[in-house]
Amino acid sequence: MTGTLLDGHDVVLFDLDGTVFRGGELVPGALEAIREVHRREVPVRYVTNNASKPDQAVADHLIGLGLHAEPTEVSTSAQAGAAVLAAKLPAGSKVLVVGTAALESEVDKVGLVPVRDFAADPAAVVQGISTETTYRDLVEACLAIRAGALWVACNGDRTLPTERGEVPGNGALVEALRAATDQDPLVAGKPERPLLDRAVASAGAAAPLMVGDRLDTDIAGAVKAEMPSLMVLTGVSTARELLEATADMRPDYVAADLRGLHQSPAQVAIGAQPAWQVRVDTKSLELSAQAGEQPGDALSALRALCVAWWSAESGAVAVQGADEPARDVLRQLRLL
Repeated sequence: MTGTLLDGHDVVLFDLDGTVFRGGELVPGALEAIREVHRREVPVRYVTNNASKPDQAVADHLIGLGLHAEPTEVSTSAQAGAAVLAAKLPAGSKVLVVGTAALESEVDKVGLVPVRDFAADPAAVVQGISTETTYRDLVEACLAIRAGALWVACNGDRTLPTERGEVPGNGALVEALRAATDQDPLVAGKPERPLLDRAVASAGAAAPLMVGDRLDTDIAGAVKAEMPSLMVLTGVSTARELLEATADMRPDYVAADLRGLHQSPAQVAIGAQPAWQVRVDTKSLELSAQAGEQPGDALSALRALCVAWWSAESGAVAVQGADEPARDVLRQLRLL
């Protein structure tokens, strides 16, 4: 046993955007961390809510960034969405596709017939992100949903991280159809279970670990799927959002990046820290350095703050430092 977080897990589920890469660049630490997972011969699954690309294209992108990846290691929300449809519709049913050709292909692979028009009398609508979705596409989907078609959304992410910042995601367009139809879709991607369950099953695993940067998708999905999770601070969710997270979006571990996989569980677990003392008051926390202990870093302070606040309250909280070491780490975490 090496004594790392990786021990005891028979598959690691990696979110992609904001966790492994941002656009065309790997996040710091990702290359060496994932290579070490492979060296340890622990299976990986790259689990993405992005339904716009086929598994081969996702694998090719990862290979282009210097990682080893096989299409069989990629699980997409397009695959999960198609599987949800296949479980609910007779073979040969028509499905109106709002999304890319990759989503059409997944629908076809499960024995359903992709169409693009309401006039084709579709039994269902499946919706995934595409930069080419038009108002007409939304109109056709709206008419089908209002006529009683089953509606499946590949994912509900309202934003998508890019090199330029966050831009509208599939969830933003889902909201447009929800407003126009007064209906709610079945969601296949994170934080719902279908995508994660399929990824775990594809690896034949029994002890998965979810790793992601978003509380509302990656971590909430892990909570729903009853699997442990590691949050990394390389993407969307911030230290303050983690501190103020409700019980349905709380990870077991937090690290700066994917290198946290190769630290001991005790180092990255959210819990009391010997270097820090936290005093809890009504809607406030006071952090202080523990006398006689080695100085603690910002992430150890965050872990101590989280366990103290989660044990007492939830929601918005003011944080203050009782001494200069505490104030320094709180500034690093942008909690001051």
